[in-house]
Amino acid sequence: MVSIILPAGAQVLTGEVKYSVEDAKIELQNNRPAAADYLLTQNNFVDPKHNENYSALLKGQTNLNDRILALFSDGSYAVNYKSNLKHVFYYDKDGSFINFEIRTSLEFPYSSYKYSPDGELVNMSLRVSKDETFIFSPFGELLAHWVREKCYDENGNIVMTRTIMK
Repeated sequence: MVSIILPAGAQVLTGEVKYSVEDAKIELQNNRPAAADYLLTQNNFVDPKHNENYSALLKGQTNLNDRILALFSDGSYAVNYKSNLKHVFYYDKDGSFINFEIRTSLEFPYSSYKYSPDGELVNMSLRVSKDETFIFSPFGELLAHWVREKCYDENGNIVMTRTIMK
């Protein structure tokens, strides 16, 4: 059993739903959808709007008319089309397809499953709230536990931080 040990000063999140690491893992493994639709991924091996998307991101624009964008520190980015918010496409900085994510819902808590271009599961996440996310390997190993702006490993050590835009 894996447990997360938070620093003594850490705040505990409260809300309608609470998950332990084990609960989150079971939820994700029991509700795993079939692999990504190959036709959906095949049509997106290259971002058809790469120049427009990357230009918008460099200007700090993330909410466009028909899509929502996210830029990552390594230069890769995500495109989430408003016509289907349950699917997210990830591209490298040159617009080549990296991963595809399927969200089971848009309301918390929800699960998401990230696949490689060839349909292999990369990771699975349980998004408990806007402030808390569990991320597991395809084999159920805890990779990260985000609580607000801090990311903890399986031993409760902070391994990464982020800035949350309000």
